[in-house]
Amino acid sequence: MAKKTENGLTWGHKIGYGLGDAGGCMTFALMGSHFTMYCTDALKMDTTLMFWLLLIWNVWDFINDPMMGALMDQAFARNRNPKGKFRPWLLRSAPLVCVTFIALWSVPQFFDGVALVACLFALKLLYEGSYTMFNIPMGSLLSAMANNDAERASLSSARGIGSAVGNMIPAMLMPVLIDSFGKTNPTGYAIGAIACAGVGLVMCLMHYKMTEERNIVETTAEQADNIKMTDILNVFKVNRPFQALCIHGLFICLMQYTGNTLSNYMYSEVLGDLKIATYATVASAPFMVLIFAFGSKLAKKFGLENMIRTCLLISSVMYISLFGLHAIMPVNPWVHVIWSGVAMGLASISIYMQWGLVGEAIDYNEMITGKRTEGSIYGTFNLARRVGQALGNSSAVLMLGWVGYNANLEVQTDFTIFGIKALCVLLPGIFVLGSWAAFQFLWNMSPETRAKIAEFKVSVTGKK
Repeated sequence: MAKKTENGLTWGHKIGYGLGDAGGCMTFALMGSHFTMYCTDALKMDTTLMFWLLLIWNVWDFINDPMMGALMDQAFARNRNPKGKFRPWLLRSAPLVCVTFIALWSVPQFFDGVALVACLFALKLLYEGSYTMFNIPMGSLLSAMANNDAERASLSSARGIGSAVGNMIPAMLMPVLIDSFGKTNPTGYAIGAIACAGVGLVMCLMHYKMTEERNIVETTAEQADNIKMTDILNVFKVNRPFQALCIHGLFICLMQYTGNTLSNYMYSEVLGDLKIATYATVASAPFMVLIFAFGSKLAKKFGLENMIRTCLLISSVMYISLFGLHAIMPVNPWVHVIWSGVAMGLASISIYMQWGLVGEAIDYNEMITGKRTEGSIYGTFNLARRVGQALGNSSAVLMLGWVGYNANLEVQTDFTIFGIKALCVLLPGIFVLGSWAAFQFLWNMSPETRAKIAEFKVSVTGKK
């Protein structure tokens, strides 16, 4: 049972919640977009070795995310921390994220050979563990703050804006630093990491200060004993909206992290100017503004799932058609920037708005199972996204080797250039199509189902 506060969300709540993902993405965005180039070009690591390291790093994340969510559910059910279920974890983890991230991007350059690999391996594990400890409670906090669908949509939009800002700042800053110091010089990477981690820490602490857990879960000792880590297996069996979200999370992260991992190679090796990568990020910015200003109204008019499906389908068509253009003729860099930026912006609408749908899946699961386990469900959804991130990162590096990329060459071969085009433009289009299919064929949250959820919530809380 949830005890709810009477007062609605304030602008401070919304801004504070958005700052959580903004702060987290200030570091995590660099992992997706520049970590591979940092390793292959600045640390001179072999692409095949990088593939195996990325794969090993992410195996633990496959287990770590749902375990962290279940741990938070169990810990609060048993100990009843008066400061909340999720917010105490934010305060513990934010400084760890900052320190481990700076170390990861600065310390390995002082080692060689096996020592370098061991240092990089350990620091990456420490950073990823710290980030998981922050990201799971930050994401789960949405359902603990929102009391109705309007508040859920509002917080989802705020998180989407925060995510876009947190991704945009590093994407604009790092290419300039790398271009200034040279992509083989680790100094530029280290400076960028320090700046992003410092700003991210401030944002994360403001997130903790400005948020509030308004839904206090009343859990008895008997109910606490009934919360098990294996509960998530039953969720997969009975919760189709959750299944659709996990498949969407997998494919949309494959799109993001394949593209982000390799986009620098597209701009530096194919288009000839790494600095213009900054403008591709700017090209997608209007969609962030559109969602902030009109997202709730558009979702109310057309339906959130319909809006997401339409944007995903158009994005996929744009990516695939852009690859067709690259295949038959040289493409002006600014045409590529605008075209790919719009395609990314359309696909990103699903990322900005998916968090409200996770809240719906949590409510639906509580109705059909009698258990409210935000941490476990969010953690497992995050696991699906992590799998997409891991496969996107590691397979992108492996495929970069397959197409013959050689960091020591001034000019890549024609086969390599064509391969980079396919990896950076065609693959994202295919992955976006997979995300569209999840909402088109698996998502089944109908108006009737939402009405049943609303009736159930009234029966539990006694409030509309």
